[in-house]
Amino acid sequence: MAYFNTANLSPLLHSVRVAGEEALQRRARPWTITAHDWFADVERLRSLFAALIGGSAGGVALIPATSYGFAVAANNIALRPGQRVLVLAEEYPSGVYTWQAATRAVGAEMLTVHRGSGQSWTEAVLEGLDDRVAVVSVPQVHWIDGALVDLVAVGARAREVGAYLVIDGSQSIGAMPFDVAAIRPDFVISVGYKWLLGPFGVGYLYAAEEHRSGRPIEHNWILRHGAEDFARLTDYRDEYQPGARRFDVGERTKFELVPMAVAALEQLHAWGIDEVLAALSAVTGQIATRVFQLGLAPSPTDQRGGHMLGVALPDTILAEVLPALAAANCYASVRGRSLRLAPHLHVTDTDIDQLLDALTTVVRGR
Repeated sequence: MAYFNTANLSPLLHSVRVAGEEALQRRARPWTITAHDWFADVERLRSLFAALIGGSAGGVALIPATSYGFAVAANNIALRPGQRVLVLAEEYPSGVYTWQAATRAVGAEMLTVHRGSGQSWTEAVLEGLDDRVAVVSVPQVHWIDGALVDLVAVGARAREVGAYLVIDGSQSIGAMPFDVAAIRPDFVISVGYKWLLGPFGVGYLYAAEEHRSGRPIEHNWILRHGAEDFARLTDYRDEYQPGARRFDVGERTKFELVPMAVAALEQLHAWGIDEVLAALSAVTGQIATRVFQLGLAPSPTDQRGGHMLGVALPDTILAEVLPALAAANCYASVRGRSLRLAPHLHVTDTDIDQLLDALTTVVRGR
């Protein structure tokens, strides 16, 4: 079996599975779980994610999904009538739906930017980013084909025009370097089950310091100052836990899942993100060369993240590719009109041969 679909759902590391099994065994003995345990793994996880993006643990909230993170961002950005929210064409739906609702509520507008022929996403964004734009909501790489957005350049321009910068890092954080100090975003959102190699249902939100006194979208008990003292939970408090913790989802502790997410991020730190990217770039580069030799059009190396490769598919084979790959026990995704190839460190040369053999069968009609 050859798996090239990390951008959809990552394979499960052995260490993550073991952590999950141990967590289930512990959860089956609830008398062993103390008040301290409601907080300890959560704070370990918060610190691990913060270190991946060059931030502090106080800037990180734990969320269940990208939609939750976008909801927090939208709830803390005051749009006015006539202002614009800039998004990329064919961007991932959760953010688009959130901003559509937010703009409709106040009479603001959506601005969807498209790439012109030979144009990068960065160029397209900068071209559309003027003082009418209040929010720039972009990824580091486009989810369809891994095409890059220069977040440092976009962030600098956003600050020039007074726009907020909201980033969906779900398709890059964990596989590419990400530096909040250099980018200076207002909010960063990422799921944990793709390039962060963790379980479904554990995600992350980074909030810049100026937003950490903002409004959470729910009011659960564990967000409040003093929540560690279970005997005094009915001494209701207005004060929150420090930093972005006020944005944490209810039941954030997730005794069965959080230890898995911790194990995943610990492994990423052990490998090093630069090393992960270098290894995956070598794999996607090899595939790009070979699909080009087949007559297909891979995304240019200098315009994509090294961990993902989009291959434009002609209409004549668009519907045939995934069935042919599945028949060869090879798995990837079609997004839009691109075959999206998203390997990880498990991919071998034999896997690449298996992928190319299946693609050759489709392209040459055998």
